[in-house]
Amino acid sequence: MATLQLQKSVLTPERAYWLAWAQIPHIGAVLMQRLQRTFGSLSAAWEANSTELARVQGLGGATLESVLIERRKWEPEALLQQHLQKNPHFWTPADADYPQLLREIPDPPPILYYRGKVEPLENQGMIPAIAIVGTRTPSNYGKLWTRKFSKLLTEAGFTVVSGLAAGVDTEAHTTCIKANGRTIAVLGTGVNMVYPRENLELAQQIVETGLLLSEYPAGTPPNRVHFPRRNRIIAGLSRATLVLEAPEKSGALITARLANDYNRDVYALPGSLSNPQSKGCLGLLNQGAQLILGEAELLEALSNIPQLHASTQLSLLNLVPESEALPSTPIQLHPELNAIFQAIAPEPTAVDRIVQETGQSPSQVLSALAQLELMGVITQLPGMRYQRES
Repeated sequence: MATLQLQKSVLTPERAYWLAWAQIPHIGAVLMQRLQRTFGSLSAAWEANSTELARVQGLGGATLESVLIERRKWEPEALLQQHLQKNPHFWTPADADYPQLLREIPDPPPILYYRGKVEPLENQGMIPAIAIVGTRTPSNYGKLWTRKFSKLLTEAGFTVVSGLAAGVDTEAHTTCIKANGRTIAVLGTGVNMVYPRENLELAQQIVETGLLLSEYPAGTPPNRVHFPRRNRIIAGLSRATLVLEAPEKSGALITARLANDYNRDVYALPGSLSNPQSKGCLGLLNQGAQLILGEAELLEALSNIPQLHASTQLSLLNLVPESEALPSTPIQLHPELNAIFQAIAPEPTAVDRIVQETGQSPSQVLSALAQLELMGVITQLPGMRYQRES
């Protein structure tokens, strides 16, 4: 069997320069990406003169003048040490543990703060995440299907991503936790702040088994402009986005649009024409979003999403110096998944045999097989047979 490799956490000196550039006004995620590509590193860009910097698209005029003035105010290494006192846990794109799927979007957050339990395989894209978003005031229909799909995805081994907002987000996170699953909440505040306040207990529950993420440092209060921007992180972290109920003007539709821009799948739950909270979903379906027809149909559709295999992941060579790279370790399967994996013989193995070997129910086995296939360690063959990847 081919061995999947996972690089251990590596924090590089380059992260100090991502942090330093993030302090300069008008230098956002897109410009930082251009600086990194142009100079090969942000440390090299930090030392570049005005003529060299002017060659970067979008970096000229008043912006260039601001860079030259502001850059003199910061010493990157000292800034990093000071920043770590209040913000001990964060990643930059220079760090090996930075979420792999976020590297693929054009505007990844330069600084991503986290609080909770880190799952390295998840960060490497080997445990797929699905976003569930929707209105803050869902109908009973919206709540019902949010709970159903959150439970379904959790039991199938997906990580559920949402935004900790009232309504659909809250239902998704809560259901995932009740089902003993893993959920990630992306905030529009610092990771030590909770909005809305009524979700304070929910946030603490997420921290115990999942993650709170934000691009804003500790102590950042709610700001209406932060929430639309955080939606790109929700979409970027996820292999697919499910919009379960949303009016015509909704932050969930922003997430769906961004997911589509990032070439991720978008699914929408149909609703009644007489329900204003369904108009956004109906509009998405009219624009080509995939129709959610039911639980089994959704799980089957998600099983066909192309996966990130270790051999096709984006290279970290330009982000982690070769001298600092640590030895890789083979992928470790959760005990429940490993039991299913071990029941698959070297030759193609029928589902019935796997059920008999493991003593688990057919639904449990099928959910585990779907996750193993998503992770790229088994392949489904005609006739509901499976074999290990060789």
